[in-house]
Amino acid sequence: MDDLRSGTRNKRGDWSPSHHPEIAFYWKTPFDLRKWGKFLIDYVWPWNAFHMAITLLYWHFILPDWEVMKTLSWDWALWLYAVNGLGIFLLYGSIELVYYVKRRQGTRFKYNAKFPSEQPSDVFWFKSQNIDNFLRSYLSGIVFWTLVEVLMLWCYANHYVYWLNWSEHPVWLTLLLFATPLIHEVNFFVIHRVIHIPFFYKWIHSVHHNSINPSPWSSLSMHPVETFLYHGVIWWHLVLPSNPLIALFQLHMAGYGALNGHIGFDKLELSDETALDSHAYLHYLHHKYFEVNYGADGLIPLDYWFGTWHDGSKEAQAKMDERYEKKVARLNS
Repeated sequence: MDDLRSGTRNKRGDWSPSHHPEIAFYWKTPFDLRKWGKFLIDYVWPWNAFHMAITLLYWHFILPDWEVMKTLSWDWALWLYAVNGLGIFLLYGSIELVYYVKRRQGTRFKYNAKFPSEQPSDVFWFKSQNIDNFLRSYLSGIVFWTLVEVLMLWCYANHYVYWLNWSEHPVWLTLLLFATPLIHEVNFFVIHRVIHIPFFYKWIHSVHHNSINPSPWSSLSMHPVETFLYHGVIWWHLVLPSNPLIALFQLHMAGYGALNGHIGFDKLELSDETALDSHAYLHYLHHKYFEVNYGADGLIPLDYWFGTWHDGSKEAQAKMDERYEKKVARLNS
């Protein structure tokens, strides 16, 4: 595929899309029915449909009986850790293998032309971003994801929280199901903004930001505190009247969905004529510039409202540079 039909490449070989991401259209033209149709399809397919398919797989084949989960036990906790670890290995690992090891599509649609394996650094364990990110994912990221998951399921099993049935509350639960990406975006923005406070950034979030040029294994490579907060999006469903199926979907959107912002490619070529949009550009810009795009895709445009939105345009770059200059001036004074 010719990536220059939809983007440009600079002298270093870095690629960027010609079309800049926008906040969700309904904040500007809420009554455009034609746009609503396309939006709803993109909202569901393919990524959220994939996360729901994984959730249904867990629901029917992976989760222990609810009677078992009434008691906290290493047996079922380690079982869930093993399943989560295997799932991440298959999803993240397959993309890493095809697009980063075998380099099936070279640097086509790749934001940063270099590959992490070409850039050894002392900030990483064994001077390798890939090894560092992989180990941190399994020693921290998936551990605390599983911890949050176990606590959530234990609470539902013991009816410590509201457990609504689909037959009695179909409308509310359907609305809540469709709102899960919105909840994720708000939660992610808030905790992400907090851990960018200098003190928390130094001791917590800098671990994740060592990967300036992220790849799939960077997705869950976080400090234990950060990954606990990140997967803590699940607590929304322990406060709101909800259902464990939706709560599990919310958790998978965080765990498996962390991949989206760290793929490093704008599109993954599936064939000579078919490509899968990654939706990774906004978060790639966050890794590149640090203080922009604290949220996700602009479904709820908190970055846009708070002045930290960067869509890759020259105008956004100028606004960011202006903020930096004012920040430096404040620090110097």
